[in-house]
Amino acid sequence: MKKFFLSSIVTAALLVIAAGDASAQVQTVLDGAYVKEHNATKRVVPYPHLREADVMWAHRVWRIIDLREKINHQLYFPIEEIEDRKSLFDVIKHALLIEGSLTAYSLGPTETDDEFKFPMPPNMLDSLLNPTVTRYVEDLDTGEKMPVTNTEPIKSIDITQYKIKEDWVFDKQRSERYVRIIGIAPMMQMFAEDGTSLGYKTLFWLYFPECRYVFANWDVFNLQNDAQRRTFEDVFQQRMFASYIVKESNVYDRTISDYADGIEELLESERIKNELFEIEHDLWHY
Repeated sequence: MKKFFLSSIVTAALLVIAAGDASAQVQTVLDGAYVKEHNATKRVVPYPHLREADVMWAHRVWRIIDLREKINHQLYFPIEEIEDRKSLFDVIKHALLIEGSLTAYSLGPTETDDEFKFPMPPNMLDSLLNPTVTRYVEDLDTGEKMPVTNTEPIKSIDITQYKIKEDWVFDKQRSERYVRIIGIAPMMQMFAEDGTSLGYKTLFWLYFPECRYVFANWDVFNLQNDAQRRTFEDVFQQRMFASYIVKESNVYDRTISDYADGIEELLESERIKNELFEIEHDLWHY
C-alpha cells in the first residue's frame, strides 16, 4: 500500500514537472529567425523652419488616396491585426480610443468643414466609430420582420479611401519647394438597403503634424525586405502612394466634380498636377 501511495506521489510530481517544462517551452518559442530587439521609439524629423516672408508661392490641393489601388495596399492591409503590423485605420483608431494621443475633428454643422474647428468629445467619437445599427429580421414563427439593434464597429475593411489636404510651398530662401500635408480624413463607402452605392462619407479630420508622432512608430510592409520595413510616416513624407486631385484652392471654393464630369474630371485633375510640376520647373534655366 505504501509503495502504491509513494509511486502515485512520484507520478504526480513528474507530471507537474513535465507540465512546467511544456509551458516553459511554449514561452520560449521564437516566431522568427532572430530576436527583434528594436523598440518603437522612432523620433519624427522636424520640418525646416519656414518664414512667411520667404514664401514666394503657395497653393493648396485636396487629394484622394484610393486603397484599392495596388500601390496603396500597404495602407489597407492587414484587415485583421497581426503581431507586428496594423492597417492605417487600426493605428488611427487605437490612437484615438485607447491611447488618446490624437484628436479627431468633426465636419461641423455643414458636414463640409476641414479647418479643425470642432474637436470631437470622446463620447461622440465612440458613437461614430461604434455605431448602433437597427436591422429587420424575419421571425420564423410569425413571418413578421422584427427590429434587431446591434453595435457594429467600423472596421478597417470598411475604410477604402483617405482624403488629404496639403500645401505646396516654394521657399525662396532655400530655393526649394515643399509639400506639407495639413490634414488626413478616413472615408467610408455608404450603401442603400438594396446594395446601391451612395458615395463616400468623410468620418472626421485629423491634424497631420500631430499624426506624425503616431505614424512614425508603426511599420508598413516592405515588398523587397522584411528586415527593412518603413513606417507610415515614411510612406507619407516620401510620397510612396498613389492619389488624384479632387480640389484646388479657388475663388468659388468648389471641387472639380462641381464643374466637370466623367473623363473631363480626370483630365482636370491631371491638369492641376502638371501645373504644380511646371511652376517649379519654369523657375530654372537649363
